[in-house]
Amino acid sequence: MLTVVGIGPGATEYLTLQAQRAINAAEILVGGARQLALFTEFSGETRLLDSDLDGLMSWLAQRCETQRIVVLASGDPLVYGIGKRLAAHFPPEQLRIIPGISSIQYLCARAAVDMNDLWITSSHGREPDFDAIAAQRKVAMVTDAIIGPYAIARAMLARGLNPTLIIGEKLSSADERIHRLAACEVAQSYGMNVVLILNER
Repeated sequence: MLTVVGIGPGATEYLTLQAQRAINAAEILVGGARQLALFTEFSGETRLLDSDLDGLMSWLAQRCETQRIVVLASGDPLVYGIGKRLAAHFPPEQLRIIPGISSIQYLCARAAVDMNDLWITSSHGREPDFDAIAAQRKVAMVTDAIIGPYAIARAMLARGLNPTLIIGEKLSSADERIHRLAACEVAQSYGMNVVLILNER
């Protein structure tokens, strides 16, 4: 059986009980280095999740019929995570998805911003549609190292807007920092982050 487990924003205290049970029952854990490092007491086999997703799909297909495999996904597997790729590759009877607390949910809770009418997007490996973002009242963006808070702020300012950006750095870690800034105040560099863009009219 193949199970995809959302492990939340980073700290293991945000794991759901169902997620923890699936991990405890697994024979194989698959995840990135940072994800696997959270489960050092796991005694089964591990496999590093890297950029070779086609190779991973073949490897999983060979084993999921006979072994209990858990693929670890940061946040929630279906919010710009590995869950979408796995759901497209494996039929529902072979795949179980356990949701987790997404980094977007976590940041909204910490910043007391409701998620009603929230428009969700990502800059992971893609160029965001900044015109569409500028047209929304409330946007959450999962960022990457190339397009982060500063690039978002510059794009909004270039369109004549100066929205409030709530930047969540290293969420749920001991080094967590949350900034609430006008776009014109955003610095050039932040740690791993998620951004809320509030285009208040």
